[in-house]
Amino acid sequence: MPSRFGRAVLAALVTAGASTVAVAEPITAAAPSTAYTEILPAPVSAGAERGGFTIDRHTTITAGPGAQGVADYLAGILRHSTGQPLPIVRPSRGGNTISLITGGSNAPSESYRLDVSGRGVTLTAGRANGLFAGVQTLRQIVNGHVIPAGHVADAPRFAYRGAMLDVARHFFTMAQVERYIDQLVQYKINTLHLHLADDQGWRLMINSWPRLATYGGSTAVDGDPGGYYTQAQYRAIIQYAASRYVTVIPEIDMPGHVNAALASYAELNCDGVAPPLYTGTDVGFSSLCVHKDVTYTFLDDVIGELAALTPGAYLHIGGDEAHATSQADYIAFMNRVQGIVAAHGKRVQAWHQIAAATPLAGTVAQYWGTTNDSPAGASGVVLSPANLAYLDMKYNGSTPLGQDWAALIEVRDAYGWDPGTYLPGAPSSAIRGVEAPLWTETLRTSADLEYMAFPRLPAIAELGWSPASTHNWDAFELRLAAQAPRWRAEGINFYPSPQIPWR
Repeated sequence: MPSRFGRAVLAALVTAGASTVAVAEPITAAAPSTAYTEILPAPVSAGAERGGFTIDRHTTITAGPGAQGVADYLAGILRHSTGQPLPIVRPSRGGNTISLITGGSNAPSESYRLDVSGRGVTLTAGRANGLFAGVQTLRQIVNGHVIPAGHVADAPRFAYRGAMLDVARHFFTMAQVERYIDQLVQYKINTLHLHLADDQGWRLMINSWPRLATYGGSTAVDGDPGGYYTQAQYRAIIQYAASRYVTVIPEIDMPGHVNAALASYAELNCDGVAPPLYTGTDVGFSSLCVHKDVTYTFLDDVIGELAALTPGAYLHIGGDEAHATSQADYIAFMNRVQGIVAAHGKRVQAWHQIAAATPLAGTVAQYWGTTNDSPAGASGVVLSPANLAYLDMKYNGSTPLGQDWAALIEVRDAYGWDPGTYLPGAPSSAIRGVEAPLWTETLRTSADLEYMAFPRLPAIAELGWSPASTHNWDAFELRLAAQAPRWRAEGINFYPSPQIPWR
């Protein structure tokens, strides 16, 4: 029997149009599949029935209004895995089809209903992003050419489910970022936070200050090759993410973490002398010159270009580890920069130290601490506690990559906390969601990223998506173990944690 929340989702989905879905008729020739108990993140409700739907050369995909993009995405995946043509056609009453239907405004955002019988598959959602979430579930239950019969009704716990990728300490190409996006969406992550600038590198061309990229972007940690995105490449990343219903939030960290900018333009320094480029890993030593007018001209130009390139509502302005900036200067600086962001039509996201200033209405504080202190004054909080959610932390003392300053984080540690109750001083209504940051001081390749992200990223994703009532380690470890064959098939490098009974 569905939970109360599950019944509410089911009712909303019926209002949204799921009442047109034919009820699956049990097929007694086969026992119900176990695939519905292995979905990750765990859905609100799911149940298997006997039998299933077989994809063959006559199977079609039908796309209702607003569903064409998701249909194209699904067709590409299933054509590759089944070898069947799967043409996309207009909706009809015929069988042997996978139907994608949107409709109704009463369903929660990203909610969906999936119904599979021997006659066909129907995926229904109020919006296209819900269909896309449902497709990720469908991908997990399909077995070769067969989709087991059953039903899923689902909706996210939190609207914000993010992952951060640091491309400043080491540069990652467009193709590498897009590969990571494709891995994120399989677990219903819907936000990519791109850390674009730090002491070691500036990764986006700013036309009004081009040396930021051409000179400040020329290095990386340990003197490794640098790089930067042209504005056209950045737009392409944004578009690729949007095609997968992922919002990009770009970060330009300030007033600290700015050595790449200071090295590029001497006038940004209080003494007018540019420091050398930096390829180490220390933090807290650099600062913009808070009292110079040119600092705010510079930031107005940078933020203006970034805002024009970024369709999402938020820009991230950093604000962490500004040890070289006095507290009074930090407060004055962050308050002024928030106004610049607002003047360019965007809202502010920042690390939780923004609470020391005066957060504007709508400002979101991203909590990365380890002491459960609630950032007062922010309109919302995204949770990224470093000792639980930082994917660059080592799994154990012998992990060849990563750091250990916050904690050693095994999979059970990453899964074993509740975002809804983590900050005692913050009401549950203030929690926007969770984000899993991946800093790259020690990471150079996509294989490195994957090794640190998997299997902990799916753990954080489940905390963000699934109802708190479903959070259970014993069940989770089995569902996580079921992902390993998919990762191997996709060529995803992962850490084979001894905590998981891998298949």
